[in-house]
Amino acid sequence: MADPKGFMTTPREEWPRRPVEERVRDWDEVYVPGALLPIVTKQADRCMDCGVPFCHDACPLGNLIPEWNDLVSRDDWRAAADRLHATNNFPEFTGRLCPAPCEAGCVLAINQPAVTIKNVEVAIADRAWSDGFAPPRPPDRLSGRTVAVIGSGPTGLAAAQQLTRAGHTVAVYERDDRLGGLMRYGIPEFKMEKRHLERRLEQMRAEGTKFRTSTTVGRDIGAAGLRARYDAVVIATGATAWRELDVPGRELTGIHQAMEYLPLANRVCEGDMAASPLSAAGKHVVIVGGGDTGADCLGTAVREGAASVTQLDIYAQPDAERDEDAEPWPTYPKIYRLSAAHEEARDLETAPAAHADARLFAASTLHFEGDRDGHVRSLHLVEVDAERRPLDGSERSLPADLVLLALGFSGPGREDGLIDQLGLAMAPRGTITRDADFATSARGVFVAGDAARGQSLIVWAIAEGRAVAAAVDRYLTGSSQLPAPIGPYDRPMTV
Repeated sequence: MADPKGFMTTPREEWPRRPVEERVRDWDEVYVPGALLPIVTKQADRCMDCGVPFCHDACPLGNLIPEWNDLVSRDDWRAAADRLHATNNFPEFTGRLCPAPCEAGCVLAINQPAVTIKNVEVAIADRAWSDGFAPPRPPDRLSGRTVAVIGSGPTGLAAAQQLTRAGHTVAVYERDDRLGGLMRYGIPEFKMEKRHLERRLEQMRAEGTKFRTSTTVGRDIGAAGLRARYDAVVIATGATAWRELDVPGRELTGIHQAMEYLPLANRVCEGDMAASPLSAAGKHVVIVGGGDTGADCLGTAVREGAASVTQLDIYAQPDAERDEDAEPWPTYPKIYRLSAAHEEARDLETAPAAHADARLFAASTLHFEGDRDGHVRSLHLVEVDAERRPLDGSERSLPADLVLLALGFSGPGREDGLIDQLGLAMAPRGTITRDADFATSARGVFVAGDAARGQSLIVWAIAEGRAVAAAVDRYLTGSSQLPAPIGPYDRPMTV
């Protein structure tokens, strides 16, 4: 603990964002370049080095947060990078994309603003790359065992890197033309520039991991044949079966799933096309769904030049402070948060019908109306109470030329044939079942991440990848020195 009084003398200060008018004109990350390092050392000083650091339990990776906070406060960036990478393969991803449940579990957060753990994390990660503290770590010798990993999202990449470093020969199969899963085509560039992903992939290639893109297991390659070629298979395909909105008018054109819309905008940023065929430019956009994916659609539509953008959230607007009775510390509370996209919508007044930041809370979609050509032109909604019952006299309509459904995902898709070809047992909620060793009902086939857990956070995805790697290593060799931060039945801290 470098400064025993740091948490009393230094106020919380976060990485500043670029001005709204500037950042909505490009796709660069929203934060001011170079503005984090001058403040992060003092912010790390705010860590109390408490005797029982609940931030450890709040983060499924078990990040050694007080240790690397102390090291940053002392300007020992190399040691901080070593501590950070000891538990997290991709801190440059989590430091940008994770909602930071660790900060909700910070002991200081009981009665003060939490330590800026996420900002310290990304500062260490970026410093590690710039100063050469993240070199490739190829294995000293090969085991002679082979593993196929299906899916290159955070779970698949974490599993592949751990298994490669353990000496196994690993090939990652990805159905898209580029690697990264949702980090590539689901996360907008303004949240994480893809150069961070490319840098990590190059590290993995240098370590010996092989990648096979544009290859759909179950269609381009038979799943059973793939299993026969490898000593073990890890399924890390994520949860891609999106939830639908079954209301009248859903068949109208102009109504799309968020994951039909977001990948196209990302492809524009990749240089694959000049403009998205689903561009929001000049359109009245309504986003159904109040989560992070909806916010990603919001920020994207703003940058594409939408005439208006409104986001519907079926839940009531949360309070600004934690409800200690309903969601006591150290659980992750549902409070009012202003993401970069919502800040942009608020300042630019993109949603005249909304109260402040483009969101309409406690709003449920009733039906859509279209024009003579069958294209959506309006969305009809109603306000609801806490039990989602309609409130009399609260019906209204919004102009809508483009509707984006961001309602989450139920489990892995089955259209490729992977699940059926391997004969995998499924849970009633649509996920792949597994035992205490992450093993599926098919011998030598393991599953991790959202495909088994259901839709979750990036930190849980990476933790799953690390844990399944330890299980596979144990299956192949009889024992394992790889860390397993979580078990398949562990869950976040909730009330």
